Amino acid sequence: MSLSNPLTNAEQSNAHKLTFQRLNIDKSMRGDPVTVDYNPKELAFTKRANYADIAIPGLDVAPLQFVRGDAETVGFELLFDTTSHGMGDRAVPVIDKFKALYGLVKIDGDMHTPPIVRLSWGDKNIGYLPNAENETAHANVFDAVVLSVERKFLLFTSTGTPVRAVVTMALKEYRSVAEQVAAINFRSPDHTRIYTVMEGDNLPSIAAKKYSDPSYWRVIAEHNGIRNVRQLTPGSQLELPPLR
Repeated sequence: MSLSNPLTNAEQSNAHKLTFQRLNIDKSMRGDPVTVDYNPKELAFTKRANYADIAIPGLDVAPLQFVRGDAETVGFELLFDTTSHGMGDRAVPVIDKFKALYGLVKIDGDMHTPPIVRLSWGDKNIGYLPNAENETAHANVFDAVVLSVERKFLLFTSTGTPVRAVVTMALKEYRSVAEQVAAINFRSPDHTRIYTVMEGDNLPSIAAKKYSDPSYWRVIAEHNGIRNVRQLTPGSQLELPPLR
């Protein structure tokens, strides 16, 4: 991935740091963040949707029924090295560099589960994709739970001190039901919707299109404070309230 704009020194510093911030259930921050050098050679995101076959006898291809989405996952490798401190008596165990990451997959005493974490980096949108109605929402963060932390030691001193290691992490997206419903913005008769008036529209015709019953024109008129139901201005917007 190439960046079209050059980064300032501050942006370069942030772009090379990967931060894990523990979160409460309400997404408020808790505790101190865990920050490591951001050095994976690749960052892979996966998003899937689940469909079920509908069994209809005699068809060559079974129709598909959408069931649900799957949480997005991300995986990456981080390299840790302490050989700059030497390979002799001053050698520093490399595990000190990443032991805080291991805690992200352990049970949190306050929550009784492993923590929810917010993964963030730089200011470029390569993670959670914003929805069309809020193009800047969480452009560089990924709220998730940590599925696994794998550690592989690559180099040891003559006395057995590990000084180089690769840590492989897998995270799975975490979003509450309320967050998902707000982001999806279901457009159905039990939710308020916005309708843009077209040439030739009147309230009965709009009610017929959107509620499948022209008699609901009164609901639209009352909600929007309209007196003349047959003279609408093309391009104006109406709120279509939920049916109770």
